[in-house]
Amino acid sequence: MVNEKDYHFRPMEASDLDAVMAVEVRAYSHPWTRGIFAGCLKPGHSCWVIEKGSRLIGHGVLSAAAGEAHLLNITVSPETQGLGIGRHFLHHFIDIALGVKAETLFLEVRPSNLPAVHLYESIGFNEVGRRKDYYPAVEGREDGLIMAYSIAADSLWTDD
Repeated sequence: MVNEKDYHFRPMEASDLDAVMAVEVRAYSHPWTRGIFAGCLKPGHSCWVIEKGSRLIGHGVLSAAAGEAHLLNITVSPETQGLGIGRHFLHHFIDIALGVKAETLFLEVRPSNLPAVHLYESIGFNEVGRRKDYYPAVEGREDGLIMAYSIAADSLWTDD
């Protein structure tokens, strides 16, 4: 399991985009573009990286408004997957959503990405819908599972 002292989070900067893209293209068959990440660095998004030492090993983007937060991207480098880093990073984004008073955190995930689906379910995300043909795939399109995490209902994340 991940030792939280070995990793640190910090806001993403424009100077990180080369390293972000290096991880993104290794992690996905249909990665986000550099332009998408650059656009997310503008106000309205919360962009973060996770580092081990000085090496960027993951990145993520969250958007929040009107009591909802949307995790638009969360990526951990393939060589560090399976070590608990994604779980640690996801909790970081739940904390951010809580900090902006979001009651629900939403995300989309490919149904074929079973490790991610299992991670989200193990934390408490539930499938609340599907987006038909949402993702490009090697052969056509793939649906997107819409998953939601109720921050307001989780006593671990409230100030009782």
